[in-house]
Amino acid sequence: MLALAAGAFGIGTTEFVSMGLLNLIASDFSIGEDAAGRIISAYALGVVVGAPLITAVTGMIPRRRLLIILMFAFTVGNGLSMLGENYHLLLAARFIAGLPHGAYFSVAGLAAASLAPEGQRGRAVAFVGMGLSVATVIGVPAAQALGEWLGWQAAYALVAAIGTGTFVALWRLMPHMTRMPATRPTTELGALARPQVWLTLAIGTVGFGGMFAVYTYITWTMTEHAGMRPDLMWVVLAAYGIGMVLGNVVGGRMADRNLEIGIAASLVAIAIALVAFSVTSSEPWLGTLNFGIIGFCGSTLVPALQIRLMDVAGRAQTLAAALNHSALNAANASGAAIGGAVIAHGFGYSAPALAGAGLAVAALGIWVPTYLLRRQALRRRRGLF
Repeated sequence: MLALAAGAFGIGTTEFVSMGLLNLIASDFSIGEDAAGRIISAYALGVVVGAPLITAVTGMIPRRRLLIILMFAFTVGNGLSMLGENYHLLLAARFIAGLPHGAYFSVAGLAAASLAPEGQRGRAVAFVGMGLSVATVIGVPAAQALGEWLGWQAAYALVAAIGTGTFVALWRLMPHMTRMPATRPTTELGALARPQVWLTLAIGTVGFGGMFAVYTYITWTMTEHAGMRPDLMWVVLAAYGIGMVLGNVVGGRMADRNLEIGIAASLVAIAIALVAFSVTSSEPWLGTLNFGIIGFCGSTLVPALQIRLMDVAGRAQTLAAALNHSALNAANASGAAIGGAVIAHGFGYSAPALAGAGLAVAALGIWVPTYLLRRQALRRRRGLF
């Protein structure tokens, strides 16, 4: 479990550190905020493409071996990011680095759930996800500080080192998971025929977009809009990370207690936190606190969506769990694009938060019929027996 969480730690570090270093990358390549935001979108699109593709064609590979292969690919992708000499090479490297992301979380989450006692699947999935949350407290600020000191390339070098350590840990500590059945591509693709899978993915894709509309441009927001010193940005990122750690724990328990209501509560909380940030983002420390609350609210949603996809996907759980990360990274790409467009049109650095709140409300509108349809289907099924 610790080895699995270490992989999540590395992935969380590389996913979020780019956002804190965008101003340095933009300065190096002489590009604006909108173009810099495409670096985030490139990684996210790698996840969106890689998660279903890799998962669908690797169902026959033993889970331990697949996790080790994915971590090797992750390490190579971040090594290439370190070597990106121009904007377009860096875009390609970030896309490659994102490819194993979703498949890793999918297989690691399913492995954790299969190892967990009955009734504690949500907490087991949250434990693996805790690696990502802890990354935002420790890994991201450390990589951010290293990037500020030695150049943004050093941050990706640190991630590659974390990936190497995780590769060794998985090799030595990961059990062979012989009880996890192999699946064929046709079985995994069966998830795509289930409406509840698509509806759950839609909730994640729309609802999580607001988080990244804010996070992608947080350095500019806090330094240009709130007037915070650039060397204190690690405090802002750590606040978000602490919120994610706490939210991940609460989200796992919410998923075990009441899955559907937990999803709705998370979406409402995200909307409220983002509206508040549109006001508090002009104040350095109040905005930092609010940013931490955004991290808390957003991370409560992830375990619930993961468990819900496992429940509605039938035998195609590996692909369904991977698609959850495709959905969240589609939200990453779209959120970065929406936030960049709002800023580019002159609405200011507080406006992406309001756009994000609108996305959370829209996701709540998707949740209502999704919940009602599933409840109706369960009632019909009980009536047959």
